[in-house]
Amino acid sequence: MTSKFIPYAQYVSYQPEEMLQRSKDYYDELRRRRSIRTFSDKRVDKEIIENCIRTAGTAPSGANLQPWHFVAVNNKELKKEIRLAAEKEEYEFYTRRASDEWLADLQPFETNEKKPFLEEAPWLIAIFEKRYGINPDGSKKKHYYTSESVGIACGLLISAIHHSGLASLTHTPSPMGFLNTILDRPSNEKPFLLLVVGYPAEGINIPDIKRKGINEIATFLLD
Repeated sequence: MTSKFIPYAQYVSYQPEEMLQRSKDYYDELRRRRSIRTFSDKRVDKEIIENCIRTAGTAPSGANLQPWHFVAVNNKELKKEIRLAAEKEEYEFYTRRASDEWLADLQPFETNEKKPFLEEAPWLIAIFEKRYGINPDGSKKKHYYTSESVGIACGLLISAIHHSGLASLTHTPSPMGFLNTILDRPSNEKPFLLLVVGYPAEGINIPDIKRKGINEIATFLLD
């Protein structure tokens, strides 16, 4: 198969000084991002969520097969159903599955099996990883680097949500197969992440955490 190439006309060039400032400005914006667990019920327009998902859809993926599907849920009954199913799995996690070490690491965050934010927040976005595609004849289409591709898309989605002025929470009850049932997704899709999206509730507190410095997270090998 012959590949078709087109000119890369979208690229915008900046002077080094402006590039440095843009990189700093973006860091300053993103370092304000925090996960929250208490949301306002204030309405969020569907178009904002659509644009954030469009941004996620620009992520690179193996062979450009874009192995993801986003289900944005605003329906109250579905959110309640998701909460009940998630809390059932979380109860098993906190009482049986989690190791003592894991529970000790979670203790500073005061989390438990109760997840009211799944109903309080205006939007839940369930992100599914398409482990393989389905060809028109019903046969399987192989996908490549699906977890890596979907992970990158989720990062872009979280960044876009923050940039829009909203807050989010990454939620991963395990297992998450109930999302396939509740949201009527096919068996070739595996739940990857449940993203809770909305405005922070007024007057909430967040854990006093510190992020690792550049020397702890990066190594630079220079000439």
